[in-house]
Amino acid sequence: MSLRGKIVLFYGLIVLLPTVLLAAGAGYFALLSARSNYMNTISEAVRQSVQSIEFRKQSYDLLAMRTATDGELISRLSRSYGDMVEQLETVEYVDRSFPYTSKYLPGIEDFRIYHSNPTLVEDGGLLWKPGNRLLAGLDEAEWYERMIRSPETSDWSNAPNDRRKVVVTRKMIDGYGNAYGVVYLLLDYSAVFEGLLTRPFNGAGELYILEPNGHIIASSQADEIGNSLEASSLKRYWQAQGGTRAVDGRRLIVQTLGSGWSVAALIHMDRLEEQSKRIWLLVGGGTAFFLLLSAFLIMIVLKNVVLRIRKLGIRMMDVSQGVFDVTVKHRGDDELGELELLFNSMAGRLGKLVEDITQARLKEQELAFRALQAQINPHFIYNSLGLIRWRAMDAQDETQLRAIDALTAFYRLALDNRTNLSRVLDELEHVRAYVDIQQLRYPGRVDVQWEVDPDALELYTIKLLLQPIVENCYKHGGVAGRQDAAIRIAVRRLDDAVLFEVFDNGRGMSRRQLERLRSGGPGGAEGGFGLRNIRDRLALYFGAEGKLSIDSAENEWTVVSVRIPVCRERPEAKWGGNDDPDVDRR
Repeated sequence: MSLRGKIVLFYGLIVLLPTVLLAAGAGYFALLSARSNYMNTISEAVRQSVQSIEFRKQSYDLLAMRTATDGELISRLSRSYGDMVEQLETVEYVDRSFPYTSKYLPGIEDFRIYHSNPTLVEDGGLLWKPGNRLLAGLDEAEWYERMIRSPETSDWSNAPNDRRKVVVTRKMIDGYGNAYGVVYLLLDYSAVFEGLLTRPFNGAGELYILEPNGHIIASSQADEIGNSLEASSLKRYWQAQGGTRAVDGRRLIVQTLGSGWSVAALIHMDRLEEQSKRIWLLVGGGTAFFLLLSAFLIMIVLKNVVLRIRKLGIRMMDVSQGVFDVTVKHRGDDELGELELLFNSMAGRLGKLVEDITQARLKEQELAFRALQAQINPHFIYNSLGLIRWRAMDAQDETQLRAIDALTAFYRLALDNRTNLSRVLDELEHVRAYVDIQQLRYPGRVDVQWEVDPDALELYTIKLLLQPIVENCYKHGGVAGRQDAAIRIAVRRLDDAVLFEVFDNGRGMSRRQLERLRSGGPGGAEGGFGLRNIRDRLALYFGAEGKLSIDSAENEWTVVSVRIPVCRERPEAKWGGNDDPDVDRR
């Protein structure tokens, strides 16, 4: 069978027949499952609305509770005051502790703390006494007494003079059940509820929030806010809830919050039929469109695919023979057209890749030559030091011999660019060579103390770890110019780590210099570059386990500590590769 016949057969078996069957089945099951899907969607929307409402209520209740249960505040409201100074202290405490309470959550228009302590004043700001005033349409004194006598600890209600305001109150009770005041919050209804109640369920229903006593505190129907359940249009649906049939094309879903509030969702069931019709139209229209489109596409494929595939195969043969400057003419935006574009891109990138490989080989040869040149300088230095040492031996100058031996040991590790790692023993040998040179430079001025744990000597560390730190003791710490100057170099093996410490009693650092040096930012203390280099290399090989810490007291002392994990084998770089050719890759 030809390629054209195979494509037509596959189209009928894989596209046309399955599409017709699937469309018929999808339409049938869509009609059967429309009610179930619709109710599941509505139930989930109700659940999310309930969660959001409960979260918002708990947020404001928690804010009021934190104020009402403040032990210090209750203690101050319950005591008797003898003079104005004590009263001012309480007023200052309130103004200091609660000035930003109204800013914690949106929609808080007024925040007050009411009390009836006759010996304590009211400041008219946060601290108030109930009087013959109106409070959001409520008689202030009557409201306060009602709240104090109420068995309920907290209360939510609509303001009598404005249903778009919500009053939240919370009694202030001590551990013995005595009430000493009331926390008052006046909330803007729009900020608290309106975002949840604006076109709930995309206009397919109404939402009501009821208090335990049946008072509608919020609703998507503005004229129902503040009404009781008995006086609202919700009553007839409330009485019929739980039945299997809708009332007037509407069904009521009620969920109760943990605080006793109820959320009632009145769902419009007539939307179900509209949704079923839309599903049927979508299935039928989508199927017809897909079949027409697929038939049109298969005709284009039958006309062009064979010729385009043959041309693409010819160009691939050219590439296999090493000719990369080839392209295929792009004839369309279908899958085969994308393949043609990818082939053109691939051919160009292959040519560039071959060129890059050639250039990389040339650079590799150049770098090898430079590495050979870099080895000349260390050999020249060692040969020169050897010559000077023979001359010193002839002159029997012990001081020069000590200096030359120290320099030789120092440069042996410093100029070894084959590795960035060393054993602790080699690192200490390098530091000893540097200290010997400084002792010759400053004879008898600095007492250098060594505390070395033998169990740490054969472990691995990064190269040039301690020498820059010890150098800072002389260069920046000025230890050689101090009386009773001392440097202590310690290496300790812990359970799973090795701890290096360098202490000196030099000039130390100011607090500002120390903070800049710790942060590693610009403008840090002197010696910061060397320490930043150590930090970078610690992070490279040990990650978060490699730590460098600095402490100092100005004009007294400085101590630098380095902590690394125990490494019996050469560690590998954590990032950026590993420039150590001798590292064993495990």
